[in-house]
Amino acid sequence: MAEILFLVHRAPWPPDRGDRIRSWHMFEALAKLAPVHVAALTDNEAGAAAARAKMAPLCKSLCIEVRDVSRPAALVQAVLRGEPVSNRLFRNAALAEHVGALLALGTVTHIVAFSGQMAQYLPARFDGPVIMDFVDVDSAKFATYAEQDKRQPLNWVHAREAKKLAAFEAEVARQVDASLFVSEAEAALFRERSGLGGDIVFAVENGIDTDRFDPALAFDRTGEGEGPLAVFTGQMDYRPNIDAVQWFAADILPLVRKAHPGARFAIVGRAPAEDVRALAVLPGVTVTGEVPDVRPWLAAADAVVAPLLLARGVQNKLLEAMAMARPVVASAAAATGIDALDGEHLLVVEDATAMAAAIGRLFDDPAAAATMGKAARARMIARYGWGARLAPLGDLLGLDACRAGSGILRRWRARRRRSPRSSTAKPPTWPASGGTVRPLPTVC
Repeated sequence: MAEILFLVHRAPWPPDRGDRIRSWHMFEALAKLAPVHVAALTDNEAGAAAARAKMAPLCKSLCIEVRDVSRPAALVQAVLRGEPVSNRLFRNAALAEHVGALLALGTVTHIVAFSGQMAQYLPARFDGPVIMDFVDVDSAKFATYAEQDKRQPLNWVHAREAKKLAAFEAEVARQVDASLFVSEAEAALFRERSGLGGDIVFAVENGIDTDRFDPALAFDRTGEGEGPLAVFTGQMDYRPNIDAVQWFAADILPLVRKAHPGARFAIVGRAPAEDVRALAVLPGVTVTGEVPDVRPWLAAADAVVAPLLLARGVQNKLLEAMAMARPVVASAAAATGIDALDGEHLLVVEDATAMAAAIGRLFDDPAAAATMGKAARARMIARYGWGARLAPLGDLLGLDACRAGSGILRRWRARRRRSPRSSTAKPPTWPASGGTVRPLPTVC
């Protein structure tokens, strides 16, 4: 009987940020195919407890460990060992020991690793299919940081990370059976950078729960006030989001307020960095911090904005807003990878002046804004249901009963015979020397 090991860099529950939304829905899709063992990390014990309570009944086994490596320590260790800092940040001896012990039992038949940092937990040898969901090309993100921060003292850290990660990503992709990315643009970029082909590098796009993100539902009233409201949602200690709201508050909102003096800007998302909290002193700016539900803020928005200067993959925040039938104004970077038409489903702009003008047009013409919002929701329903987006997983793993003999799987098996995989990472097998392999706890 098939059993799947799902390696995740952040425990999927709750699905309240982009990476966890994708990993949660992937977990649900995998659980429909076969029993799933989950091995994951989290940032604190409270998060681990919440994830265990939700996920334990749904898993064959569940192990969640708390990350305890600081960024400065990870940087020092990475430099000394010549490896990416990202890998050190997500290295945990207890989790590696658990993975080794689980694989030693011999019941796991398939492995799916989510986010490149989890490739270090892959076994040196494994007989079944192994899928690596990189999500984004992280090395390209750090290369952009390095280009943007040329004058910053720690620029060398980003430049080094870009180089180290690029080499690591390519090595991992050559060893696994398939590498997944969140958009065709990301997949194409990785193929170009790695030299690997479309037979092993695939796009599996994000989706959206259009039943949950439905403007017809009743929501608590929020965001009320004088003047039209622009809303940004996201994890607010994430650098691209920080840069986006700083740019909007400093350069775009003042232009909007020239034509609409009462215009307001709400920054909605958990863990706002100090630079984000400081924006609350500006006229018209609200910083909410964590909210129990982002949907009331989306429902209250006269426009949802995504002024991202750097974006990788598909932005869940835009899919959610469009599913809620809100008019969206996005930078070209934020809109990349979304299958929607500029001017019909959303507005795509290139600079601060154009974004301010687009927002102003929506504020001036609520009927046109509503029409765009309705078109956006229709597009989300037709194109981005999670079931449709993750349907290829069964075929990719050879667990789709109707397609288990697919050409893709046959090519992978032939490739495996020609070139057995040897891992870059070697988690300890348990027991280390001799002894009896004992049953693992169902939850740890």
